[in-house]
Amino acid sequence: MANKGPSYGMSRQVQDKIEQKYDPELEVRLVEWIVAQCGSGVGKPEAGKLGFQAWLRDGCVLCELINSLCKEKPVKKIQSSSMAFKQMEQVSQFLNAAEKYGVIKTDMFQTVDLWEGKDLAAVQRTLMALGSIAVTRDDGNFRGDPNWFFKKAQENRRDFSDDQLKEGKNVIGLQMGSNKGASQAGMTGYGRPRQIMNP
Repeated sequence: MANKGPSYGMSRQVQDKIEQKYDPELEVRLVEWIVAQCGSGVGKPEAGKLGFQAWLRDGCVLCELINSLCKEKPVKKIQSSSMAFKQMEQVSQFLNAAEKYGVIKTDMFQTVDLWEGKDLAAVQRTLMALGSIAVTRDDGNFRGDPNWFFKKAQENRRDFSDDQLKEGKNVIGLQMGSNKGASQAGMTGYGRPRQIMNP
């Protein structure tokens, strides 16, 4: 797959649409957050999509990120390797740890999306979801500006007494519509012609 040639026709159009979803401004924000979260030891990538991909591709930075968000480090061994399968294994370790952390499956990227650069916008979505969950948890492990991410909605459970529930059954909600002021005055019977009177 690594030496796959350029795509043409419909495949090219689909790839172009996927590439248009990549946000360079979001890339800058994510890099700032990852460096703030993990420390300057992770370095900074070259600006642009290819630099971002090369920085995250071996999985080391991603594993450092997920480890910095958790009290117990989910990825025990992080090692830089030039072998493709080792790099892909580390990326999949990050994905598994992120899923356990709370990122839902629909927000996750596939390993090949990052490794082959097929869909780097999906990588951005995963990192944004991870940041949002970290901000929402508010467990003291998040470092950076919380305004960079959306805070996820949390459960707000309400308990009603039996009396309140019975009272609610008598109320007609406005979703059902309202018949105030409605009457059938002026209605003619069906099938009869309308009566027009000349003065």
